[in-house]
Amino acid sequence: MAEKPTLAEKVFSELTIAIERGELPPGTKLSEQMLVERFGGSRAPMREAIQKLEARNLVARIPHAGARVVSLSLDELKDIYEVRLELEGMACRLAALRMSDTEIAELQGLLQAHAASIAAEQGQSYYQSAGDLDFHYRIIKGSQNSRLHQMLCGDLYHIVRMYRYQTSTGHKRPGQALQEHQRIVEAIANRDAELAELLMRRHIQASLTNLETLLAAQEGRA
Repeated sequence: MAEKPTLAEKVFSELTIAIERGELPPGTKLSEQMLVERFGGSRAPMREAIQKLEARNLVARIPHAGARVVSLSLDELKDIYEVRLELEGMACRLAALRMSDTEIAELQGLLQAHAASIAAEQGQSYYQSAGDLDFHYRIIKGSQNSRLHQMLCGDLYHIVRMYRYQTSTGHKRPGQALQEHQRIVEAIANRDAELAELLMRRHIQASLTNLETLLAAQEGRA
């Protein structure tokens, strides 16, 4: 029988999802008292939850401003996406060579579940849970390269998820992103490593372009 999660674990999990989905936007202040009012309990588990979010790089402590949801500049995001272009492209190429037929079939099934989720959201958002329910995570895992997995699914992973979700919402983009995922899987299933890498690189570049447009629009509204 699984142990019941502690309050700190529950708050940490819920806040992680809220940050990744943009419900707590970059720059949002997180205070222990605010979290007590939202979740109940005492300050101690709230402090622990915030510390866990800091360790996951989703929250940063700003001098004289307290703990806030991490907010990256466009230049910082470009640096991260340059890393993604190279390393996830490599992971996709290796996945085409190394994933088993069973793993590929499971990946195809995952995209069917994603299609149903997008339909349920009326085509307005494409949210993927972390780990094995995340398309990009499964590709990286399928590369069977532990160093790539460490670099892409370690410190960068949840920050990337946070900004990746922003690029997969709104008019047409969820369906487009799904189609790009489907073409990548087709290339992997055909064991076409070069095409799989090319399609992944194009997919990540499209995400960066969408993110640049989104951030420019937000700055214009500000």
